[in-house]
Amino acid sequence: MLSQNEYKKLYTDYQAIFVPDFSNLLILKKEKYWLLFCKIYRTLIPFYILFMLYPMFSGFGRTPYDFNIVRLVPMVSTAGFIKETIQWKTIVINVFGNVIMFVPFGFLGIVISGFKHFRKLMINFISAIIIIESFQYFTRLGVFDIDDIILNTAGVAIGFGIYRWLNRIIIDRDF
Repeated sequence: MLSQNEYKKLYTDYQAIFVPDFSNLLILKKEKYWLLFCKIYRTLIPFYILFMLYPMFSGFGRTPYDFNIVRLVPMVSTAGFIKETIQWKTIVINVFGNVIMFVPFGFLGIVISGFKHFRKLMINFISAIIIIESFQYFTRLGVFDIDDIILNTAGVAIGFGIYRWLNRIIIDRDF
């Protein structure tokens, strides 16, 4: 006859062998999807960068301006655009597009491990967007607009927040 302690140990061992722990299975499934997402992101982000550069310099029938334009007062050009534009669709495409189109860059920590830190990502992104805006200014294929820098950076910050949130939920990892 088994003592009560031996019976408990035997019952616990039996459970460990024959009763599956579905919580680990769910975690593995989430990690599997996260790894798939990371692979897809690594593959597509270079093409997305090229896709984003096209409208900045060549898209929408851009032709060089006759003179260079700089807008350094924050949110004045955006407020003016909203005030003068009649169609809401145009406002949404322009203003929110400047934010939403840059959300994927908040996930760059997947590709470049140094960008898993918000400060490093922001410093590098702001530097890159200033270079791009300057290039638009010097080629006259666009306008150096501080509003673009602010809205694009807001998009990256939102993307980084989503990236950190997904990391916490899916693989319970914080940076």
